[in-house]
Amino acid sequence: MSEVVVKKEESIYKVAINLIGACLISGVIIAIVYFITAPIAVEKNEMMKQQSMKSLVKDADTFKEVSGKEEWFTAEKDGKVIAYVIPGESKGYGGAIKMLVAVDKDGKVLDYSILTSNETPGLGSKAAEEPFKGQFKGKQAEALTVTKDASNKENIQAMTGATISSKAVTLAVKNAVEEVVQFTGGK
Repeated sequence: MSEVVVKKEESIYKVAINLIGACLISGVIIAIVYFITAPIAVEKNEMMKQQSMKSLVKDADTFKEVSGKEEWFTAEKDGKVIAYVIPGESKGYGGAIKMLVAVDKDGKVLDYSILTSNETPGLGSKAAEEPFKGQFKGKQAEALTVTKDASNKENIQAMTGATISSKAVTLAVKNAVEEVVQFTGGK
């Protein structure tokens, strides 16, 4: 009977050694892959961010980080600031909606781009599309209120079946506009 106990202990010991070895080898492989791909991912992410900002402020020739503000950028043309591109976030129907918002130096919305969203496909996801998106262009913070009244062209018309998503996107854009106005001193 003691021989059975010894064989069982050896078997457990071998299994433990095999698991430790497999974990170590897997960890080393993951670390090597991360070491190789991390710089590529960072570069790709930066390139995508630049392209996204360029699509928001087409007239800009350069984008520079705003010191003291995380993820804020000035959009410049011929060395002069023409707009700000800042992050916006709000809670929608499907969770957080993260976006970039372009606001001109007069506090008017130029455009926005939704970066991540889990809104309902075909309903809330239409916040990234026309005609909903086009309603924001040229509006200042006071006009960024959601309405269901189709005759009200001054405010933002809610998307049918996606009022929560409409309000979330509008709130994120409005907050971004207000932050830029506050930052620039209302100029």
